[in-house]
Amino acid sequence: MTSRATTRHVPYEGGEKESLHAALDRHRDGVVWKLQGLDEERARQPLTPSGTNLLGLVKHLATVEYGWFCDTFGRASEPLWFDPYRGEDIVAAADETIDGLLAFYARARAAADLAVAAIPLEDTGTAWDGRTVSMRWVLVHMVEETARHLGHMDILRELTDGATGFLPPLSDAGN
Repeated sequence: MTSRATTRHVPYEGGEKESLHAALDRHRDGVVWKLQGLDEERARQPLTPSGTNLLGLVKHLATVEYGWFCDTFGRASEPLWFDPYRGEDIVAAADETIDGLLAFYARARAAADLAVAAIPLEDTGTAWDGRTVSMRWVLVHMVEETARHLGHMDILRELTDGATGFLPPLSDAGN
């Protein structure tokens, strides 16, 4: 579990950027929590015909955080050791561990958070496919993307060991 886990709510009267960022953070925290207490074998166990597993989804989400928030807006991101355009971002390699991929996700989140803080919602960047997109669009998209994959992780985790829930109980998050 990262030290950023907050289990916070979206502010009831917050600004647009603050609200979108808080919504994204809630889903991100859920992603991290879905791996809590699992061993390496269960974290990478494929439970669908396509081979989807919990650890691969974390790797994918880290990759898209860097892509959308950093690459799109010309900000620094860490070099990838795999090719996301060949689907290698959704597969955890044999030498990739829970701790290693959670650290990758934490670094991607931190880099994305710096971009969110520095870039106004109306500012635009160029996406991987050449489209011009605003920071507002990227935040909305990443809330959708992260929520979608967290839903997948909910199901995979339940199939793995029966654990259910969206976020850790408040006592687990230190709140």
